[in-house]
Amino acid sequence: MKLRKARVQRKGRIEIIPMIDVMFFLLATFMLASLSMQNLNSLKVNLPQGKAERMSTDTPATLAVTADGKTFINRVPVTLATLAAVLKPLLHGVEQDVVVSADSKAPQGVVVQAMLQARAAGAQHFLIAVAHE
Repeated sequence: MKLRKARVQRKGRIEIIPMIDVMFFLLATFMLASLSMQNLNSLKVNLPQGKAERMSTDTPATLAVTADGKTFINRVPVTLATLAAVLKPLLHGVEQDVVVSADSKAPQGVVVQAMLQARAAGAQHFLIAVAHE
């Protein structure tokens, strides 16, 4: 007479490899989403060509100078006389960067005067925006 074996109980286990796949997918998704959320508060200008490292600052103040010499702080039109007064509340300490986004055909004198006014407002570090090749 043949007796049946008692049923063997299998223990449940956690599959690690599919969980790692899901974690990497979520990590890549969040990295791409955070990259797409970065924006620069500047006007569309024709930037000069150059090679520079990508910047990694949090919401810098942007000083834009257009080809016709108009100046903007974070897309708000300002004059050279009022630039320092508008920029000063946007600076959060001496380590705050100011991105200079000047059109390649902007008058050099206006760009220099705008940077001097920004320095008078307390800006110490300037980043020059360039178009990547």
